[in-house]
Amino acid sequence: MDDKSPMLELRGVSHVYVGRKGASLAVDRMELAVGHGEFISLVGPSGCGKTTVLSLLAGLFPPAAGQVLLGGKPVTGPSAKVGYMLQQDCLLPWRTIRDNAGLGLDIAGRRAAAERNRVEMLLEEVGLAGTEGKYPGELSGGMRQRVALARTLAPEPDVLLLDEPFSALDMHIKMQLEDLVQATLHKLGKTAVLVTHDLAEAAAMSDRVIVLGRNPGRIRKEIAVPEAIRRLAPTEARKHPSFQALFDALWVELNAGEREGGSHE
Repeated sequence: MDDKSPMLELRGVSHVYVGRKGASLAVDRMELAVGHGEFISLVGPSGCGKTTVLSLLAGLFPPAAGQVLLGGKPVTGPSAKVGYMLQQDCLLPWRTIRDNAGLGLDIAGRRAAAERNRVEMLLEEVGLAGTEGKYPGELSGGMRQRVALARTLAPEPDVLLLDEPFSALDMHIKMQLEDLVQATLHKLGKTAVLVTHDLAEAAAMSDRVIVLGRNPGRIRKEIAVPEAIRRLAPTEARKHPSFQALFDALWVELNAGEREGGSHE
């Protein structure tokens, strides 16, 4: 596959939810392409379909219309090529940190020594060397999210989907993890899609920010992050002279989407 072709694509994707009050169009004819190694963020008001888009990319359910492609091939269900990191770390309290980080490998039946060594290396990479024998209850929230990141990366996915993974953390830990996640994904050459309500986080971490509108969910605007900001770690990006202008542009688009009104997801 040519690296110039998209890693992820939505082609004319629409999705409908059916409930007691009838059918609701969550996403309407969405077109999106994400390149190899690109980091994009999805932002928008409640009800704009951010989580629906992430679920479609993950293959958790098929679209009502259109195609979802991974590496140029239709997505027909969940794949080991796609890792999904949530706001909740979902660590199993009875498993050690080493065993939690290796859970995806266990599920896939990948128990070779080399695979286990990879788990150890990833825990060291995310700053958790020496915690392998501990249990989740002994770690802070930020450390637990580091374990979740290692667990997501252990099966070597091509793509990471990040559903507000830092939102439950205090600001200091949150910004540390933003730096860690961005640096780790860049180093490994991973493609990433982040869903967040935090405009500063989106601007600081991404190559592009996709602003969604609602009723139904659609792309309102794509804003490219200037290269001068993209080169910096998120904590440093926030200090760049042009960061405020980028944030303001996102704020204007988000507010315009909010004014459109409508039901929530």
